[in-house]
Amino acid sequence: METDLSYTWEALPRLLQGATITIGVSVAAMAFSIVLGTLLTLLRTTGGRTAEIAVRGYISYVRGTPLLVQILLVFYVVPRIAFEIPPIVAGILALGLSSAAFTTEIMRGGLSAIPKTQIEAAQSLGLSSFSIWTRILLPQMFNLILPPLVNEFTLVIKGSPLISVITVVEMMRVAQQIYNENYRPFEVLLGVAIIFFVINFTLTRFAGRVERRIAVRLA
Repeated sequence: METDLSYTWEALPRLLQGATITIGVSVAAMAFSIVLGTLLTLLRTTGGRTAEIAVRGYISYVRGTPLLVQILLVFYVVPRIAFEIPPIVAGILALGLSSAAFTTEIMRGGLSAIPKTQIEAAQSLGLSSFSIWTRILLPQMFNLILPPLVNEFTLVIKGSPLISVITVVEMMRVAQQIYNENYRPFEVLLGVAIIFFVINFTLTRFAGRVERRIAVRLA
């Protein structure tokens, strides 16, 4: 069968509609990841030995299990132990919970790059722990970890097609529907690849500009 790129062109409008769901899910998952990652970092740093062991265990679980399994666990287990949630919410939770483990490690690296003398100076001035974290540590940490956070966001975007297995109609699910109709999987998936590339390329370029502006401001 010869390649016919007209099928790619015909599929693009529907794929772009699915891409809006992909982007929305990824943004929500990454926002959840940053919030949860920040809380886990605070817990790991200030919560004592037990809290550190618990966070490490969570990170080991995420690293040691496939993302697909994590998505299916959230989708099937949460309704059994808590309440029913829509598939798209389950997808956001699963992606966010998985990403939070890596975000926590990124934040730990960012904190380690901040000189401890700054904390000692703040303590000598009588600043509370809350003020030290909110005024000194967290602002610097987020400036330092912007590049790896963007990289993590691209990984979330690239992992989002897996939520199609729980019936979320994002871009990959739309692509499956299209090539089940026209029997042209190569052309349709080529369109998917192009859209993913454009999304991630645009994101990294935008993040690079923001990073340079932050560097100039801090210089």
